[in-house]
Amino acid sequence: MATDKQPPGAGDISEDIKVLHSMGYAQELLRSMGTFSNFAISFSIICILSGGINSLAQATSGSGGIGIGIGWPLGCAVSGVFAVAMAQISSAYPTAGGLYHWGSLLGNRFTGWVTAWFNLLGLVTVLGAINAGTWTFFIGAFGTSLGIENTLTNQTIFLGIITGGMALINHYGIGLTARLTDFSGYLIFATAVVLAVVCLVFAPSWEFSRLFTFHNYSGDAGGGVWPQVSNGWVFLLGLLLPIYTITGYDASAHTSEETVRAAHSVPRGMVRSVIWSTVFGYIMLCSFVLMIPDMDEAAKQGWNVFFWAMDARVPGGIKEALFLAIFVSQLLCGLATVTSASRMIFAFSRDGGLPFSKALAKVSPRYRTPVAAIWTGATSAFVFVWGASLVSIAGTSAYAIVVSCTVIFLFFSFVIPITLGLFTYGTSKWPKMGPWNIGRGAYSLVAILSIISMVLIFTIGVQPPNDWALDITVGFLIVTAVVWVVFENRRFQGPPTGELAAERLANIRAAEAAVGETTRV
Repeated sequence: MATDKQPPGAGDISEDIKVLHSMGYAQELLRSMGTFSNFAISFSIICILSGGINSLAQATSGSGGIGIGIGWPLGCAVSGVFAVAMAQISSAYPTAGGLYHWGSLLGNRFTGWVTAWFNLLGLVTVLGAINAGTWTFFIGAFGTSLGIENTLTNQTIFLGIITGGMALINHYGIGLTARLTDFSGYLIFATAVVLAVVCLVFAPSWEFSRLFTFHNYSGDAGGGVWPQVSNGWVFLLGLLLPIYTITGYDASAHTSEETVRAAHSVPRGMVRSVIWSTVFGYIMLCSFVLMIPDMDEAAKQGWNVFFWAMDARVPGGIKEALFLAIFVSQLLCGLATVTSASRMIFAFSRDGGLPFSKALAKVSPRYRTPVAAIWTGATSAFVFVWGASLVSIAGTSAYAIVVSCTVIFLFFSFVIPITLGLFTYGTSKWPKMGPWNIGRGAYSLVAILSIISMVLIFTIGVQPPNDWALDITVGFLIVTAVVWVVFENRRFQGPPTGELAAERLANIRAAEAAVGETTRV
C-alpha cells in the first residue's frame, strides 16, 4: 500500500491508470499523492482557522453561545451527510472534476453540465471568500501595527498578490503544492489545539452553561450582523458558520487522478477531513466562547469579535504568534482551493464544457499541471471578489456576499449527483459500489438526508440580509437554461461513452506521451 512515507508501488499506479483508461481518459496529471496528502488538501480547504474564525460572528452575534455549543455540531452534521454520500460515489468513479462526471454518468449530459457549472462557480466563489476573509483577518491582526488601512485599493493589491502567489505555486507542480498542504494539515491541528489551550488558560472561569444558553442578538444587539428576526430564525442563520466552514472536501475527488489508490484514498480523505475538522473546530470554538469576557458585549462587536476577545484576554506575544499561525493557515487554505478549482476546470474542459476548452485542458509537460486552468480559476476568483467589493449590497460586506454564493452554489452541485445516485444505483449507470462501501441502505439514508439538508441550506441562504442570493441563483438558472438550449445542447458531448470512449482510448497513448507519462498497464 502506498503512503506518503514511501514511494507508491508501480502496481498501485497501474491499477489506478487502468481504471482511468476504462473511463476514456489519459493519465496526464502526475499521480504522486498518497492517502494523507489527499486528506490534507480537503482538510486545508475546510480550514477551521479560516471559516471558523472569520465567520464566527454569524453565531456569536446571532444566538450567542448556543450557536457554537449546539449549532456547530448540528451544522457540521448537515455538511457531513453530503460528504459521506459523495465519498461513496467517488470510490466508484475516481476522476478529476469528480462531481461533473458523477452528474453526467449517473444522469445525462445536461445534469453533468449543470453540476459542473454550479461546482465551478462554487469553487471560484469559495476561493474568493477564503481570500477576502484572509484580508479581513490580516487587517484585524496586523493592520494597525503595519500602518495598513482597510481600503479598497489596499484590499485589491493584497488579494492580487496572494491569489497570484497561490496560482504560481500550483503552476510549478502538485509535488510542491502537496508538501505545503501536508504542512497545512499539521499546522491547523497544532494551532487549533494551542488556541484552545490558550483560551481556556486565560478564561476568567469555565461557564459551560454559556455554550447552551440562547439569546437573540439579531439587529443592533448583534452589531447588525443579522437583521431583527425571530428566535428560531436567528439560530438557523447561525448554522451558516459550520455549513460554510465544512465545505471543500470535494477537493479530494478533484485530485483523484493525482492520488495513488484513488478508489480507496479519496473517500477516506473526504470523510476524515470532515470528522477531524468537526472535532477540532468544536473544541477550539467552545474554548473561545468560554474565554469571552461578556457575551452581550461580544455580540455587539459583530465581525470583530475574535480580535476583541483576544485583545482583552491574551498577552501580546502569545496572541501575535497565534495570529501569524492562523494567517499562514488561511493562505494555505487558499492555495489548496486553487488546486481544487483548477482540476475542475481541467476536467470539464477536456470534454469541451468551457469556452477555450482546448487551452484550458492542456497539461504542462514540464510541471504536469493544467497551467491555463490554474490561472483562469485564480483570476476569476480575484475578479469576483473585486466586483463584490464594488457593489456591496445594502452595506453587506464583500465577505458576506461571497460566503452566501459559495454555500448555495457548492451544495447545489453536491446534491445533484447524490440525488441521481439514489435512483440509479443498481442500474447500468451505477452497477456496483466502489471498494469503499457503506452499503445500499446507508447510502440511501445519507442521500435522502442530503436532499432535506439542501432545502434547509437554500432556505437559510436566501434570508435577509442575503435575500438577494435568491435573485442571483434564479438568474443563474435562467442564463444556464438559455445557454444550454441555444448553444450547448447540440455541441456538448459530455464524458466519453460508447463510440466516443473508443475514440478516446485510441488517443490515450498519444496524450500520455505528450506529457512524458511512461507508466503502462
